[in-house]
Amino acid sequence: MNKAQEAAAILVERRQSGTQGDRLPESCRPTTLEESLAIQAAVTEQWCEQEDDSVGGWKSLLPPEGKVIIGPIYTRTIDSVAPVSLWSKPSESKIARIEPELAFFFGQDLPPREQPYTPADVDAAISRTHLALELINCRYTDPGQCAFPEMLADGLVNQGLFIGPQVDDELARNASEFTLIVGQNGELSSHNAKHPNHSPRAPLYWLAEFLRSQGQGIVAGQAVITGSFAGVLEVPMNTDITLDYVGLGEMRVRFTAKD
Repeated sequence: MNKAQEAAAILVERRQSGTQGDRLPESCRPTTLEESLAIQAAVTEQWCEQEDDSVGGWKSLLPPEGKVIIGPIYTRTIDSVAPVSLWSKPSESKIARIEPELAFFFGQDLPPREQPYTPADVDAAISRTHLALELINCRYTDPGQCAFPEMLADGLVNQGLFIGPQVDDELARNASEFTLIVGQNGELSSHNAKHPNHSPRAPLYWLAEFLRSQGQGIVAGQAVITGSFAGVLEVPMNTDITLDYVGLGEMRVRFTAKD
C-alpha cells in the first residue's frame, strides 16, 4: 500500500462511519498539491469500489495563488428529496452545516482532449441549473490544525449535496449577488449573498480545463457547484427550512442526524 492509499483508507473509513480523527499520520500526510490530489483519487477509487458508487459531481472555485479548489462529490451522497440525513460532530448533533450554492448540470461530456475547452464549449455542455446546498462535514477533529493540502486531500469538507428546484439558466448565470432569506421555526434571517468569484460560471471554466490537464473530464449527468453565496450556514436538525434566493427561486429542506 502506497502513501496515497494509506491516507485514503483512513479518510474513507471516516466518511463511512461519520467520525472525525487526528491529522493523517506523518507517514502519509500530504504536503504538496500533487500528493493531495493523489489521495483524493485514491479516496474516490476506494469509496466507489466499497460503496458501489461513482462521481456524481464536483465542487470547485477559482483557486487562489498556490492552491487548487476541487473535490469530487459522490453519487450516493447527492439528495433531492427531504429529509436529508447528515453526519455531524457529536457536539453539533442538532446542527446541520450547509452552503447555499448553484448546481450546474452537464448534458454533454467534456472528455480529455488536446485542445483546450473554451467558455463557450462549457456553456454549450450545460443542460440545466438548480438551487443547491453543499452539505458540510470534516473528517478531522480539529481542521484548524491542518494545512491546506490535508484539507484538499479530504475533499474540502464536503459530505454531499442537496439539489433544489431548477431555475432559469440566464438568471443563474448572472446571479453574482442577491438577497438570501432563510426561514426556520417561523423566523426569517436575511443575508447579502455574493458569489466569491462574482461569476457563478467562472469556476466551471477553470474546472473543465483543470480536469482536462489531469487527463480527466466532466461526464454528462454530473453536477458542479462553484462556491457558496453566504459561507457556511448553521441550521437546526429536524426543522423545516426554507431558503429563498430572491429573484431566482426558493427551496425547502429538512435535515436529520445519521446514527
